[in-house]
Amino acid sequence: MSDDYRVTVAGGPDDLEACFAVRREVFVVEQGVPAELEYDDLDADALHVLAAGPDGPLGTGRLLTGIEEAGVGTLGRLAVAKTARGLGVGVALVRAIEDAARERGLTAVDLHAQTHALGFYERLGYVAYGPEFPDAGIPHRAMRRPL
Repeated sequence: MSDDYRVTVAGGPDDLEACFAVRREVFVVEQGVPAELEYDDLDADALHVLAAGPDGPLGTGRLLTGIEEAGVGTLGRLAVAKTARGLGVGVALVRAIEDAARERGLTAVDLHAQTHALGFYERLGYVAYGPEFPDAGIPHRAMRRPL
């Protein structure tokens, strides 16, 4: 696989379906998260980003605003297809979400990281806080990065 891909804000129903397809592949199929937990009412109001290459969707993530704290966005549902890992897709998605948060006047981004991904987010400037907690049966930690 080449590293030829673009990250854009999901702009229509086809893009949103591509985002959901990546989430289904990574979270539901690969990690065993029940579909009823993976998709929620927050998807309707979220800003979704999509990484796609010539062969289709590679990754996705979403930004929620004002969910937990005013001025702080919530990065979530970051997923990169197995075939696209190691190409920088995850980093590009996180940076696109941070750019969208800045454009909305937010001052920080929070996320709930699966504990195996803590190092990935730490390399991007996120700092873990609070205790470990389960989400969909997977250990997580809260993290934040000021913008």
